[in-house]
Amino acid sequence: MTDPVLPIRVAALYRFTPLDPDAVRAPLLAVCRAHAVHGTLLLATEGINGTIAGSDRGIDAVLGHIRSLPGCADLDVRESRTAALPFHRMKVRVKAEIVTIGMPALDPATVGTHVAPSEWNALIADSDTVVIDTRNAYETRIGSFAGAIDPELATFRDFPAWLEDHRTALEGKRIAMFCTGGIRCEKATALARAVGHDQVYHLKGGILSYLEQVPPPESRWQGECFVFDERVALGHGLTPGTHSQCRACREPLGPDDRASPFYEEGVACPHCHADRDVRQRAAAAERARQSALADARGERHVGATMVRR
Repeated sequence: MTDPVLPIRVAALYRFTPLDPDAVRAPLLAVCRAHAVHGTLLLATEGINGTIAGSDRGIDAVLGHIRSLPGCADLDVRESRTAALPFHRMKVRVKAEIVTIGMPALDPATVGTHVAPSEWNALIADSDTVVIDTRNAYETRIGSFAGAIDPELATFRDFPAWLEDHRTALEGKRIAMFCTGGIRCEKATALARAVGHDQVYHLKGGILSYLEQVPPPESRWQGECFVFDERVALGHGLTPGTHSQCRACREPLGPDDRASPFYEEGVACPHCHADRDVRQRAAAAERARQSALADARGERHVGATMVRR
């Protein structure tokens, strides 16, 4: 459950629908700026995707504008609340795809069967179901569903090659896929069906909906869920997790990582210390110093943001 006391509302959204992204971009950005909403929204001819944060009034205004776009009237949104803005600026970008799999011609309308969070446990508990985590390796490292296959993807672009490599092993299988908010699974299941897999399912609303709706005692989720903003990770009930993020390599860091002798806040961590030269360490240390000074002044140090997608 979300905490209504927290002042900032976070809305994660996507919709596959034909759009003219160049015509949509400027008015959408203007509404976001007029209402002090921060985050990132991606536009393409296939639709819209992103996460935004702001006041209730601001989020209502932006969502109202998005719902006025073609095909977006019944836009599905996953919401949570937090104490401070998890983004430093507002960006509305035009892309070839709203989630990049490297196949712009793939038809997302041919997706697999949506499975509600309340029905997900029964599906993945069945021994005949192959459960696949379609997220990147740095995400799966901090949490996933028990027994799920991790393709160890560097980026989502690697998924088509992984699926092709495992085509024979997956033939005739019941396949269940999941991701953070559901959008990558829209593409992943559409691809799986396009290459001949018939029994393809995916978690509606993604991990975020599951963590929001399924009580912890009934949950098959293990760990935390990486999110692409300054919160870094969320737990059950969409509460803040225990992970931070390395400002040098952007890997999520748990308590053990931060306790490592190779961890230096803002400079390096156990995942990147061996790859950082003197010049890189000095630049990172200066960035960390400027960020600390900005914090002391009560300001945001935009250069400190290194959240990847």
